[in-house]
Amino acid sequence: MEWIGAGSLLAWVWLLLGQGFFWRTDVRLPARRDPERWPSVAVVVPARDEAAVLPDSLPSLLGQKYPGRAEVFLVDDGSTDGTGALARELAAARGGLPLTVSAPGEPGPGWTGKLWALRHGMALARERLEPEYLLLTDADIAHEPDSLRELVAAARSAELDLVSQMARLRVVTRWERMIVPAFVYFFGQLYPFRWVNRPGTRTAAAAGGCVLLRREAAERAGIPETIRHAVIDDVTLARAVKRSGGRIWLGLADRVASVRPYPRPADLWRMVSRSAYAQLRHQPLLLLGTVLGLTLVYLVPPVALVAGAAGGDTATAALGGAAWAVMCGTYLPMLRHYGQPWWTAPLLPCTALLYLLMTVDSAVQHHRGRGAAWKGRTYPKP
Repeated sequence: MEWIGAGSLLAWVWLLLGQGFFWRTDVRLPARRDPERWPSVAVVVPARDEAAVLPDSLPSLLGQKYPGRAEVFLVDDGSTDGTGALARELAAARGGLPLTVSAPGEPGPGWTGKLWALRHGMALARERLEPEYLLLTDADIAHEPDSLRELVAAARSAELDLVSQMARLRVVTRWERMIVPAFVYFFGQLYPFRWVNRPGTRTAAAAGGCVLLRREAAERAGIPETIRHAVIDDVTLARAVKRSGGRIWLGLADRVASVRPYPRPADLWRMVSRSAYAQLRHQPLLLLGTVLGLTLVYLVPPVALVAGAAGGDTATAALGGAAWAVMCGTYLPMLRHYGQPWWTAPLLPCTALLYLLMTVDSAVQHHRGRGAAWKGRTYPKP
C-alpha cells in the first residue's frame, strides 16, 4: 500500500507544478482597449425546448450595450414548448437589439442538433448582416450589458480569432454545490487554460456557452461543416480553429452566467454522462485508463490515510495525507471562485467517485445504444 500512496503523491506533485497551473482561477479576459471601429456582430443562439430559461437569458442579449451593429439570431431547433413564440414575445416586450427567430427543421444526416442549428443561424446572419464576428451562446446563458463589448474589445486588442469564457454555473442546491465547482475544476485539469491560450501548443478548448468567433477564422476552419458530427462541439470547434492557424483564448467569466437549474442529482448526472464517453473517443482502453487514473489520484489518498492509520503504517498514512492535502489545496481557488466554504475541499474524493461512476455509466449507455442522449435525440459514435 505504501508504494501506491507514494505514486498518488507523486501524481499530485506533478499536477500541482506541471499541468499548466490548472488550479489557478486568475485567467480572465486579456488587457483590452476600445477599437477605433466597432465590428458588426451576429449573436447566434441555438435553442431546443428552452422556454423555462429564456426569460432570464434572452433579454440580457437583447439589452447589450454595444457601440457597433449587432443582431440576435435565435434558431428554434425543433422545440415543443413554444420557445420560438416566447422569444418573439420577449423581443416585442423588451426591445433592444434586432431579433430574428428561425427554424431549420430536423438535422441533416451526420449532424448533431446544435451544430445544425448553428449552421442555419450562421448562414442567415451572413445573408442579413455579413458580420465580422459571431457570438455563439447557449439559450441558458445570461450576459451582463457590457459582455459583448468586452469580448470584442479583447479579441481586437489581442488579435484573437476565438475568445471563450467559461460561464459561471449555478450553485444553489446542495448537489449543485457539490458537483458544479468540481466540473469546472476537472475541465481545467483536462484543458489547462494557460496551455490553451499559448500559441503553438496542441491543447485547444472552448466553453460552448460563450464563444466569440471571427467569421473569417470560422470559414478558414470550415466551421461548422468540418465538426458537424461533434457531440463535444465546443472543444472540437476550438481545435479546428487552432489547427487552421487561428489564435484562441479561454478563461473564466465574471459577467457571463448560466441560469439553468440542476435541482436533482439525476439532472447533474445526465449533464456529465451524456458526453463523458465521447470525451474518451468511445475507446474502452481510454475508459480503463481514466478509471485507474481517477482512482490513483483522487481515491487512493483518503484510503491510504485511513488504512495506514488504522493499521499502524505511518509511512502509508503520511503519504496519503500529504496527497490529500495537495489535492485540497489545488481545489480551494475554485471553491473561492464559486463562493463555497473551504471545509468542503476534503470532500473532493467523493465528488470524483461520482464523476467516475458517471463516466462508466456513459460508456454503458453508449454500448446499449443510448449514448450522447440529449432532449430526445441520441447520437451514435461518429
